[in-house]
Amino acid sequence: MVYKTQGTCSSQIMFEVENNKLKNVRFIGGCNGNLQGMSRLVEGMDIDEVIRRIDGIHCGPRSTSCPDQLARALKKYKEECGNG
Repeated sequence: MVYKTQGTCSSQIMFEVENNKLKNVRFIGGCNGNLQGMSRLVEGMDIDEVIRRIDGIHCGPRSTSCPDQLARALKKYKEECGNG
């Protein structure tokens, strides 16, 4: 799935889901090192657990963050696949 982010330095998040596990997470733009680290940490995790852990994280005064945008992308994925 490709998700266009809103309100963050990254512009897109790309990922795959297999057996409800997150795979091949890539952020376009944003803080490269931090987002590579985040991508590696969530690889292989159950998407519901990822959402639970990162949903609602803010970046400074912003009401969202790159992790929060990933949670939103996963929620959208679940809605589109009929799992939400």
